[in-house]
Parts: sequence; C-alpha cells; structure tokens
Amino acid sequence: MYYDVSEARHIEGYKIELVFKNGKKGIIDLKEYLYKGGVFNRFSEIEYFEQFYVNKEIGTLCWPDGLDIAPETLYHEATGEPLPAWMRPEKTAA
Repeated sequence: MYYDVSEARHIEGYKIELVFKNGKKGIIDLKEYLYKGGVFNRFSEIEYFEQFYVNKEIGTLCWPDGLDIAPETLYHEATGEPLPAWMRPEKTAA
C-alpha cells in the first residue's frame, strides 16, 4: 500500500529514518509517544523502543510484543503530507 514502511533505521534516541514503498523518506521523532500513556508507556525504556522492526506483512513499525503504529500516521509524521481523510477528525456543526 501507498503508506507502507519498507525500511527503518534507528538514528538516535527516539528518532527513526523511514523509507516508504512509494520511495518517500523521512525522519520521525517518537519521543512524544512517551506522554501518550497506555501501551506507549513501554517506550520509557529506550532498550525496548530500540527493538522496533518493520513488519512487511502489515507495512509498519512493530515491537516484539505486538505494539505497532499505523503506517498512515508514520507517513504523515515523516513526510508532512496530510493524513488520509478517513483518519482526520470530523468537524462538527456549530
């Protein structure tokens, strides 16, 4: 798919360089995920974070216990392109 991650390389800290199936590249900094809570609390241990890998079957970054981040989100954060319409919050009528 368009947003699928094909390669990932750890740069430093929480920064990862990503290459997507469409050839676009970018660097993401997932440090903000430390503050999201829930399953992302695991990122507080940098050793855990560094265990990421590209799951070619689903086209995204994953961690050993099944944690993953949607490829569309990674693509948006790495390239600055807008999220797909179906992922954007709906505007409510005033």
